[in-house]
Amino acid sequence: MAGETEKITINLGFIDLGQIDLLVQEGFYSNRTDFIRTAIRTQLARHAEVVKQTVARKTLVLGLQHYTRHDLEAVRAAGQTLQIQVLGLASIAADVSPDLARATIDSLVVLGALHASPAVKAALADRIH
Repeated sequence: MAGETEKITINLGFIDLGQIDLLVQEGFYSNRTDFIRTAIRTQLARHAEVVKQTVARKTLVLGLQHYTRHDLEAVRAAGQTLQIQVLGLASIAADVSPDLARATIDSLVVLGALHASPAVKAALADRIH
């Protein structure tokens, strides 16, 4: 599951944290993480229709979008550029050079996580929104 998740850090007030610990202690949740994941999923389910409509309106790719060196070389050969918009995970292969990324990726909007080499991220820094 480690490859399918992204670690985040949150700050909670002492009272909120104490209430979570109480619910864990009473057996409602196995641990703090279980409580937080459940709370997040509940809120996402509550707002599922809004998310669905927004994804359609903004023409976002939902899920995983992976770009290989071959993909980007084909884009460059066609004389085109990409406007990447992803809700989920956008991944650029490790063998993609910073020059190839700059030549083929015009803009990058990622709601979620971007996995790319530090050099590619730096090369695209002014295009990431």
